[in-house]
Amino acid sequence: TTMVILKLAVVAFFLGVGATYVQPENWSDFMPNGFKGITTAAAIIFFAYIGFDAVSTAAEEARNPQRDMPIGIIASLGVCTVLYVAVAIVLTGVARWDTLGTAEPLASAFAPYHLKWVPGVIAAGALFANTSVLIAFQIGQPRILFAMARDGLLPSWAGRVHPRFRTPHVTTILTGVFVALFSGITNINEMVELTNIGTLFAFVLVAVGILVLRRTEPDRPRAFRTPWVPFVPICAIVSCGYLMT
Repeated sequence: TTMVILKLAVVAFFLGVGATYVQPENWSDFMPNGFKGITTAAAIIFFAYIGFDAVSTAAEEARNPQRDMPIGIIASLGVCTVLYVAVAIVLTGVARWDTLGTAEPLASAFAPYHLKWVPGVIAAGALFANTSVLIAFQIGQPRILFAMARDGLLPSWAGRVHPRFRTPHVTTILTGVFVALFSGITNINEMVELTNIGTLFAFVLVAVGILVLRRTEPDRPRAFRTPWVPFVPICAIVSCGYLMT
């Protein structure tokens, strides 16, 4: 919670400082690569939205999942979408879009203005942001493995729960080691692409699974029940399939 507050403070700092250096002429060509460029970019940065999916893996730990899960996912999605749009508007106003192809665009955007202290503050915020995001991602995978072990798809040791913390500690440790190993030896661009298409494909499978299970097991006990079936699953399949292409 502390890290989230700090990174939101840094985002607000960027928006506040950046707004004073916006040059409206940078927006004159609002869609330089057309609609295709927008959809391509959406597919490339889709991994940024995996955290909202990770929230759903904690459904069994929610006190009232039918109420709490939609609030947690939709509210956080709404807040983050507003912040994404605001940052994009200010960022492309401060610097031309074709100069932002760097590893730290929010910091490098201020290079022409010789504000050396601003990139330092933004870099600190990036550290908090990356750490908090990694925590959210690391929460999701162990719980998926835990559920698979409970269903008999993995060995029983994968479903062990820590006697004190009441969390799936074995799968948490294994997930951390696995992620640390591959993050140290793989190319980040290739991993981003694989993560994006893998996540989109997983979302398609989940949506298909909802349609199938509603027909084959309509009375199955569900902690959370997806509303507006089949409209929501079909929209998910179409939109994710389009981004995959």
